[in-house]
Amino acid sequence: MISQKAKIQEAVAFIRKKTSLDYPVGIVLGTGLGALVKEIDIDFSLDYSDIPNFPVSTVETHQGKLIFGTLSGKNVVAMQGRFHFYEGYSMHQIVFPIRVMKHLGVKMLGITNACGGLNPAYKKGEIMLIDDHINLLGTNPLIGPNDPEIGSRFTDLCAPYSPRILALAEQVALDHRIKVQRGVYVALSGPCLETRAEYRMLRILGADVVGMSTVPEVIAAVHQGTEVFGMSIITDECFPDCLKSVSIEEIIEVSNHAEPKMTSIFKSIVANL
Repeated sequence: MISQKAKIQEAVAFIRKKTSLDYPVGIVLGTGLGALVKEIDIDFSLDYSDIPNFPVSTVETHQGKLIFGTLSGKNVVAMQGRFHFYEGYSMHQIVFPIRVMKHLGVKMLGITNACGGLNPAYKKGEIMLIDDHINLLGTNPLIGPNDPEIGSRFTDLCAPYSPRILALAEQVALDHRIKVQRGVYVALSGPCLETRAEYRMLRILGADVVGMSTVPEVIAAVHQGTEVFGMSIITDECFPDCLKSVSIEEIIEVSNHAEPKMTSIFKSIVANL
């Protein structure tokens, strides 16, 4: 059986046939947030299906391309579409692209998602800067043999989201007059949305928003020494006492409407790194 390390090396070797450049900024684009790619001066892109050992996104709204180019004068590599636990992928498969990014020179990972708002002070269409998370996926990408060349067996998650970049993001949002929240993201496996009782539980636990992604990638990034910045677009309000049914089409519509604000913040952050 081919080791995870060998699989990563094979994928990196394939990509290195296309480019010898380093890409200090990595981006993971979530549901309905692919429009940021339009702001990238693209040099080339690769379909996930062409990259050795790369998973293939099965979610209709995820394009499944690895984009290489420049954003705000910096070399970036962007995932236009991510992988989820509910698709049937293992944790190691979900974080595989994050491991590959490390070998492409990524030092800062910007990660985005669409999520449901649990905090009653949050409104649909707002942006939340992630300053912490709760992992309720029931598993972890670091379970299994640990390669000390990548990271520590017992990874410290006291500050998984870079305080430095969070402070920069708040200043950027203020400069652009964009209202942002700052709070805790909780990840569940999905793909079903939660019940009213579950939303109550999650709020009691201290979560401000809920989603089905992000946490595995963040854990892997911190493990390998990559600085992380996370942003969520609140696409629906998960308030148990006035809960309404929501469709994926509605979620994508809200994401698309709020995406320009997220793009403005992210472009300015990259420019100021």
